[in-house]
Amino acid sequence: MNMAFTRTEPAPCPPSPIARVKGRVKYLNRVASAYLRREPSQLTFWHEPPVINENGFGDDAAEYYQCFFTKADYAAHLDAHGIPLLDYRGHVGRQYNPIAIAQWGLGNFNLYLRTGEPERWERALRAADWLVRKLEPNDAGVLVWKHEFDWEYRDLLRAGWYSALAQGQGISLLCRVHRHTGSEVYLATAAAAFRALALPVESGGVSLPDGEDGTWLEETIVDPPTHILNGFLWALWGVRDLALATDAPEAWLLHDCCERTLLRHLESFDCGFWSLYEQSGTRLKMLASPFYHRLHISQLRITGRLLGLAQIEHVAARWRAYADDPQCARRALVQKALFKVLYY
Repeated sequence: MNMAFTRTEPAPCPPSPIARVKGRVKYLNRVASAYLRREPSQLTFWHEPPVINENGFGDDAAEYYQCFFTKADYAAHLDAHGIPLLDYRGHVGRQYNPIAIAQWGLGNFNLYLRTGEPERWERALRAADWLVRKLEPNDAGVLVWKHEFDWEYRDLLRAGWYSALAQGQGISLLCRVHRHTGSEVYLATAAAAFRALALPVESGGVSLPDGEDGTWLEETIVDPPTHILNGFLWALWGVRDLALATDAPEAWLLHDCCERTLLRHLESFDCGFWSLYEQSGTRLKMLASPFYHRLHISQLRITGRLLGLAQIEHVAARWRAYADDPQCARRALVQKALFKVLYY
C-alpha cells in the first residue's frame, strides 16, 4: 500500500455564521421533504429492510450476501437507458448514485440466478457496464466512482466526492458479473477500483491507518474521520470479493487489516442500549436510526459468518436484543432526533 500520490490543498475559509444558518435551514428543509412527503425520494431506495441471503454463502455461492430484492425492482426514477436516479429533493434533486446503482445491480443479479429471467440479467449487466464507464480519476489520479452532487454531511462534501462504500459495492457487482460472463473487463475494472481502497486518504484513496496493523475504510472523507460502520462493513465485503476472485496478496493484506480494525473497535460502536452510526466525536453520540441499527445487525451476522468469527455474531445478537426492547428503541429514537437538530 505505497503512497503513489500526494496532494496539498489550501484550507478553505470557514463559512460565516449566517451562511451556516442558511445551509442548516436548507438541509433541514430537504430532509423534512424526503421523510414527510409521500412521493418517492432517495429513502424509497435506501430503506429496504435488510435481509440476509442464505444463497450467498458456501464455496460455490455466486449470489451476494444480502438479497436487495426490493432495490432490484426500484423504478421510481430511471434515465433513458434504464439506470436508477435517486431524488434527494430540494437543491440536490435527482442524481446518479454509484452505491445505489451497484446495489440495484446486485439485487437483479441475485434474482437472475434464482429465476433465469433475462430482464434481471439485463439490469445487472446494465449496472456493471455503467460502473465500467464511470470509473474515473480523482484529483490525485486514483480511479473512483464519483458522486456528482454536493452533499451535506458534518462537512459539506463537494460534487465529485468518493467513498469506500461505493468502491466496495461496485467491486462486489463486477466480480460477480465477471465470474458469470468470463469477460476480463469487469475484473480489470474491479481491480482498478480496489486501488482507492488500498491507498490512504492523503494519497487520493479512501483508507486510514489504524495503528500498525489495521485499516479503516471511510465512507466519507472528512477530517477528523467518522468511521461510519455500515460503509466500512460493505467496503470490507468488496475487498473480500476481490481477494476471492483474484487471490491477490494485496487484497488479502487489506482484508486482514480491516478484520483487525473491526475486532479492535466494534465494541466502541455500542453505547450500552443501541449501536452508533459512526464515531462522530461530538458530545452527544450519533446513534444509528432504527433502520441503520437493523442494518448493522444484519451486516454483523453476515460478517461473522464470512470471517468465521463468533464474537461478531455475539455483538449482533446483543444489538438485536436492544432492538427488541421498546425502552431502548424509544431512547435511541429521541437521541437520534436530537442529534439531527443539534449537529447534522
